[in-house]
Amino acid sequence: MLDQPAPFADVTALPAAAEQAPILVTGAPRSGSTWLGNVLSLAPNVGFVHEPFNQHCSLGLCRAGFPHSFVHVTEANEARYLAPMRDTLAWRFSPGAELRAIPTRARPRPPRALARLLRDYAYFEQMRRRGARMIVKDPIALFSADWLARRFGAKVVVLIRHPAGFVASMQAAGFVMNFQAFRRQPSLMEGRLAPFADEIRAAAEPSPSLEANTLLWRILHHHIALLADEHPDWIFVRHEDLSRDPLGGFPPLFAKLGLPYTPAVADGLAQFTSDQPALGRFSIFGTKRRTMRSSAASIHAFRSRLAPDEIASIRRLAAPLSERFYDASDW
Repeated sequence: MLDQPAPFADVTALPAAAEQAPILVTGAPRSGSTWLGNVLSLAPNVGFVHEPFNQHCSLGLCRAGFPHSFVHVTEANEARYLAPMRDTLAWRFSPGAELRAIPTRARPRPPRALARLLRDYAYFEQMRRRGARMIVKDPIALFSADWLARRFGAKVVVLIRHPAGFVASMQAAGFVMNFQAFRRQPSLMEGRLAPFADEIRAAAEPSPSLEANTLLWRILHHHIALLADEHPDWIFVRHEDLSRDPLGGFPPLFAKLGLPYTPAVADGLAQFTSDQPALGRFSIFGTKRRTMRSSAASIHAFRSRLAPDEIASIRRLAAPLSERFYDASDW
């Protein structure tokens, strides 16, 4: 059975006021969450945080130390994660946790790691003092989105990605899923992911194969479909719809989230969606923002990355779940 919510015990973790509630941008990896999170962070007095649920995340940014991908946090197992996530969402950086981790990590080397710590600490302090609203970009938090919404009042935006687009992007990025992350979580295997239990057990070794990536798409989008049924107040949007018409799709999204859509936001959005690089735009941590060049052209990029027989295989393997999100014209 699925874990049942427990009564709130820590008043400091109760939901924030709506106008300051953190915004979680999640969904499947390679679904455009970085792009969407960066666009939302163009709004005034908003800050951006990159993947606190990532097991390789800076411990200063989030000292939870997640043991693997797609951790399913609920009230039943939150003891390890509640206080660290509360600090992160309150813009409280943990320099001590990061300093202790530096000697144990192969990368980056200590001088660079210390420089990163000082940079990230300064950014968090700046955002905290400004009372900035937080945009959390984290597809790895997908299975904990419920918990973040309940405990912290997070507003959730879930991105959906075409199966072939997802598989092509995973292969291009060289990402490989270790399905042991699901097997280690009985609450998922016996609950949300029970329909996939045999396939997950069979996927004993990480593989970059088309079949493995399509299985991951099915697992993640099965969960997304359940979330859409359970949370009609959340925002679910297809990557392709935003890419096809960003200037029409983003203003209502900003409005639903209570973010001002200013002329400066419109100018920034144009740079993020054109076929020209967004020169001069930098992420909060000093590296170039990822830019979706010619966002409309990205919709069917999988057709040039995958062979026709590969696309046909993905379509066969992803059905019938894919038919909830996409019809024949999308292939």
